[in-house]
Amino acid sequence: MPIVAVRQVPAVAMRQLTIVAGLFAALLIAFAARYGYHRDELYFLAAGRRLDWGYPDQPPLTPLLAHTVSAIDPDSLLLLRLPSIVAATFIVVCAGLMAREFGGGRGAQALASASVAAAALVMGVGHLLTTTSLDMAVWSSICLLVLKLLRDPAGDGVTDSAASRVGNARGQRGADPRWWLLIGLVIGVGLQNKLLVIFPVGALVLALVLVGPRKIFATTFFPVAVGIAALIWLPYLWWQAENGWPQWEMGRAIAGGSSGTSDSPAAFVLLQFGLMGPLLVPLWIFGLWRLWRAVRYRAFVVGYALMFVVFVATGGKAYYMGGMYPILLAAAAVPVAAWLGLRRMRWAAVGSALAVNALVSAVLFLPVLPISALPNSPVLAVDYDAGETIGWPEFVRQIADARAGLGADVAVLTADSGAAGAIERFGGQYGLPTPHSGHNAYWWWGPPSAAAAVVIAVGIERDQLVRFFRDIEPAGRIDNGFDIDNDEQGRPIFRCREPRAAWPELWPQLKHLG
Repeated sequence: MPIVAVRQVPAVAMRQLTIVAGLFAALLIAFAARYGYHRDELYFLAAGRRLDWGYPDQPPLTPLLAHTVSAIDPDSLLLLRLPSIVAATFIVVCAGLMAREFGGGRGAQALASASVAAAALVMGVGHLLTTTSLDMAVWSSICLLVLKLLRDPAGDGVTDSAASRVGNARGQRGADPRWWLLIGLVIGVGLQNKLLVIFPVGALVLALVLVGPRKIFATTFFPVAVGIAALIWLPYLWWQAENGWPQWEMGRAIAGGSSGTSDSPAAFVLLQFGLMGPLLVPLWIFGLWRLWRAVRYRAFVVGYALMFVVFVATGGKAYYMGGMYPILLAAAAVPVAAWLGLRRMRWAAVGSALAVNALVSAVLFLPVLPISALPNSPVLAVDYDAGETIGWPEFVRQIADARAGLGADVAVLTADSGAAGAIERFGGQYGLPTPHSGHNAYWWWGPPSAAAAVVIAVGIERDQLVRFFRDIEPAGRIDNGFDIDNDEQGRPIFRCREPRAAWPELWPQLKHLG
């Protein structure tokens, strides 16, 4: 049965959506404070201490959120991750509301939201404070609002004046072009969180131009929406222009594989079948097929294809496609719920599949297992981020040991921003100084003082350090104590003296983005 624009949008399944969203949020809250900070969270906290209109690698929204929640309680992991928990829960609710826009009743809305709640990626991004959770929430909002723009009171995918009059006379609700204003606001906020939103928005606009319905652009609210988005985005663009557009260099570095989650083209394709969980693959593929058969909604499929091609060609990460899957699952949920009907056995079978998908997703992407069990489990091989949440207090303690007995004029230089953020977070109890790094925004925050007689270099190999120092003394290697093979494990620590030049001359050579 092809999708058609519905005659009358069903009521919101408040009870069902509240139960699903509540259980999902409760799960995230229950595991929010296990393990520890992620390296990106430590970096966001550091950036939040230096609020600005922009950073070389990101817009300011996520650091601002980190700053806000840490001002309330600087030691609460749950509070730090609360924005992502809210964002992920919102994605779950949005899925149900998208199913409603497709004409789904209570069962379809519940099925769509439960499918997204069981998804590996949604569960994972809801656990950590990350730009991805907010980015996916923004894209879910945009998809939902565009569906509202595509409403057709005629109910047959074709709107003419006569059909519209009949629909309005019957109390049916058609598209309201004022939704464009909210879309502009949401896109503007999204652009202040992560530039990635440009790609799905651009792909969907191009798809609507190519396959229609183009008439949704035929309103003065559309250019006003573009203006709203641009106005909100403007401060960040100004910062980038003032600082030489470092975001372009950052994008090239990620495309070149500098990120810990970078993917090859082959991996990008294969990981699409694991992002939401293998048991949800048939459901979202069915949703893709259903949207393709519906002329009115075909732009979402074309947009998906455009994004897929662009990200494969430019070295994008697999999860960049993640924002498209809630609407695919929502599109599939409507006919599946109709097929299930009142048959309890069918619902039990589908519910069991969702439960298994949720269970596997939780074990792999939430801190369910004890840390001691991780080295012998598949978690670290599947979820890179899990390893990056372990061992930071011990990491900082070892740096403090390397500094012990060296006096007051000591600087700390790290290879990456996450390590520097960890020292800022945990170094106070050891009297460690504010660290420095050439990585990302830390480079903008400046070099060590010329008064530093010794520099503790963390994670930087000797063959790199000899370019900057004449005297280099080994001071140990990082060991997190859990046999966890993360980015810091086994990295060297050196005590460095006698810099080869003044820091203003050396500092430009240490700059790197990625």
